[in-house]
Amino acid sequence: MVSGGCVGAEGEVDPEGVAVERDEAVSPPPARELVVGYALTSKKAKSFLQPKLRGLARKKGILFVAIDHKRPLSDQGPFDIVLHKLTGKGWQQLLEEYRETHPEVTVLDPPGAIAHLLDRQSMLQEVSELDLTDRYGKVRVPKQLFVNTDPLSIPAAVTRAGLSLPLVAKPLVAKSHELSLAYDPTSLTKLEPPLVLQEFVNHGGVMFKVYIVGDAIRVVRRFSLPNVDEGDLSNNPGVFRFPRVSCAAASADDADLDPCVAELPPRPLLEVLARELRRRLGLRLFNIDMIRQHGTRDRFYVIDMNYFPVVPCIVCKAFRNSLESKDWLDLAHRSYACSACILGTAKCQDTSKCLLTSC
Repeated sequence: MVSGGCVGAEGEVDPEGVAVERDEAVSPPPARELVVGYALTSKKAKSFLQPKLRGLARKKGILFVAIDHKRPLSDQGPFDIVLHKLTGKGWQQLLEEYRETHPEVTVLDPPGAIAHLLDRQSMLQEVSELDLTDRYGKVRVPKQLFVNTDPLSIPAAVTRAGLSLPLVAKPLVAKSHELSLAYDPTSLTKLEPPLVLQEFVNHGGVMFKVYIVGDAIRVVRRFSLPNVDEGDLSNNPGVFRFPRVSCAAASADDADLDPCVAELPPRPLLEVLARELRRRLGLRLFNIDMIRQHGTRDRFYVIDMNYFPVVPCIVCKAFRNSLESKDWLDLAHRSYACSACILGTAKCQDTSKCLLTSC
């Protein structure tokens, strides 16, 4: 006799009674892991995918899997999300083909959108066209000029474009963080095109790094180039090169600064700017370099942008509240920020290099 079953007159067991008992005894299947395929340089993978972060990811049911960028992505995986920061036509073609055949997979971020930030000639175009002005302030782009000609003709080109010295010279391709400051017309002839020349705006020597991860925003202060006055222009001829302005070691968050210089941009202004740029650029993981014009409180300039910031702990609190209050899998698919969810509970391996004092 089977317990829980209904026995008929001829001793047969009622199959529906058994089915009910079996259904109650079967445990629900375990939740499937969220698989994040990553295609990063070895340096980027080492800094971003630290052992502690991987461990926290596993606890949240998120598995990071390295992608072989020399093989078709369809032969690997399956992936729920592809996280990448590789360049090159071969990789872009592989990724675009994969996106066409696997539209259900979230790609952070589309290669075409990323390319927009790798070219300084077009990088700030969306910010310029946005021409953001509200009651919290104005956001502009400094005057700039693309130069790809004989260096001896640069002074004349600068005059025709109406740019004022000093000028910041930046490599056209945004892979390099090196920049130069040219104080006089003669120094312009010593530059090496192709490059972008950008008017220098005095900003008190402090820059704001605005990190955008999905809907989250995090801002830190970095030391930048000091103000330039008329005396500097006349007494400092030549080109001055700066290899790593505003790098992680130049954190100004704990510095004793003039409050007028140190005050962060208004949060509502940043939220509007981030939302509009996410929509216009089609990106979810990038940062903005912003300065406040010295002597003003509400006039800001975006001077540079970068895809996939190099310091993961910068968003270590950005998704903490979301992670605690929402299902992480849903968050990953909706906000394109599974890695940020993990970072919401991660701490730095080396707190001395962390840009968040409370990280």
